Amino acid sequence: MKSIIQTGKASLGIELGSTRIKAVLIAPNGQIIASGGVNWENQLVDGIWTYDETAIWAGLQQAYADLVRNVQQQYDVELTQIAYLGVSAMMHGYLPFDRSGNLLVPFRTWRNNITANSSQKLTALFHYNIPQRWSIAHLYQAILNNEPHLNELDYFTTLAGYVHWQLTGEKVLGVGDASGMFPIDTVTGHFDQAMLAQFEQLVEPYAFPWRLRDILPQVKSAGENAGRLSEQGAKRLDPTGRLQAGVSCCPPEGDAGTGMVATNSIKPKTGNISAGTSAFAMIVLEQPLSNVYEELDMVTTPAGQLVAMAHSNNCTTEINSWVNLFAECLQAFGVEKTAEEIYQTLFQQALTGEADCGGLLAYGFHSGEHIVGLSSGCPLFLHPTQAHFNLANFMRVQLYTAFGAMKLGMDILMNKEQVKIEQIFAHGGIFKTQGVAQTILASALNVPIAVQDTAGEGGAWGIALLANYLGYAQQGISLEDYLEQHIFLQTLRTIQPPDPTISQGYQTFMTRYQAGLNIAKQAATVQE
Repeated sequence: MKSIIQTGKASLGIELGSTRIKAVLIAPNGQIIASGGVNWENQLVDGIWTYDETAIWAGLQQAYADLVRNVQQQYDVELTQIAYLGVSAMMHGYLPFDRSGNLLVPFRTWRNNITANSSQKLTALFHYNIPQRWSIAHLYQAILNNEPHLNELDYFTTLAGYVHWQLTGEKVLGVGDASGMFPIDTVTGHFDQAMLAQFEQLVEPYAFPWRLRDILPQVKSAGENAGRLSEQGAKRLDPTGRLQAGVSCCPPEGDAGTGMVATNSIKPKTGNISAGTSAFAMIVLEQPLSNVYEELDMVTTPAGQLVAMAHSNNCTTEINSWVNLFAECLQAFGVEKTAEEIYQTLFQQALTGEADCGGLLAYGFHSGEHIVGLSSGCPLFLHPTQAHFNLANFMRVQLYTAFGAMKLGMDILMNKEQVKIEQIFAHGGIFKTQGVAQTILASALNVPIAVQDTAGEGGAWGIALLANYLGYAQQGISLEDYLEQHIFLQTLRTIQPPDPTISQGYQTFMTRYQAGLNIAKQAATVQE
């Protein structure tokens, strides 16, 4: 590994997740050399979930510096040159800029549920589901709101597109991330021209000094070169000036696409689930769906193949909150345990609980949840007087509810559309405790769930693989063959089939979950 680093043959992937910015350095065979990262959190400012622009760059620099330190400690070599670079981030959202490159309004993230009006109008116009998270929904909502910044608008993009632009000077976006901005024509691999024309006709009365097609990023597919790291970009990432510029960069991608790559789930009838602050299932389709469903997004793989996404805004945040509380409790008694030890112990305890969680009910809605019609969130835990309230059932219901909203979308895909799924790969920190969340998820969906030994690395590894693929694409190797033959042959994985008892208990829980949704909606209203 030391010689790979010294000769500049390693590839770097950076992903800005919802709670952590992570940098991963890999060898040409995909093996992880070292990683670094830093935690960060979104803020609710004036009713908008956002990340400050300065926090984006401070976090990127800290994550990269942490990687450099770890490389130095592990291999006694300074990281100064790399072969390929890729940037990934949370999909969707709204980052509008003027002609001078100034951000016109604070970053509006995917977590906001403030675009219901525009989402409904655009879905009806296009006959294509436009979720509230999508960039075009945010833009049109700003138009409906008569926001003054629109007359200065020159370009808008996603978080990954913004960082890539600043590092390379290129206003481009990978097709997977672009498919969460505006619908993609999977035949051409670019934004749907007919829908672009429809939108432009829709907003023509406003007489804006721009056309939509001119302010969107250029779309590129996996394997296409998306520019080079500039001198200025290298210094923005590494203020020490040691990182050399000129690095070839892959198209910036969204966390959904990098999750698909990180789990080798880019072929039809395969899929993956990414679980973190949000949870989303990505299923590669053999053919388009027969109907439009507001619970399902239609996006693409980084290679442009059609994908159905069941997305929920909330997943592990509430679990993390309870684990932090238990950690405080232990500290109060003078007991010191690492976060990993606490998670493992509590997760393992969950598997000893009753199949239906003993009648307990919980909702981890820290933010709004479109699948169940919530515009804002209020986490809840309910234990009816006849329920069996103990630690095992408590932890079990937290894990059950983490996947509840996503399952509603998956049920439509599997039951109404009869989509066949042979296996789903899962990744994210929730799967680090072997066999717990994996077993529950497999049983919830009645589909075998595979977890790989890289499950905890997630999308940062995925975007590093896409960056590394640039070298293979030059040899005419397809993305599918690259992953299958050059990356995943040696990857260890565990496959967990559904447990019939847990499946039955989860279904009982879901009946209770759906019946109690009005409680969650009322709680969110009271909180407002």
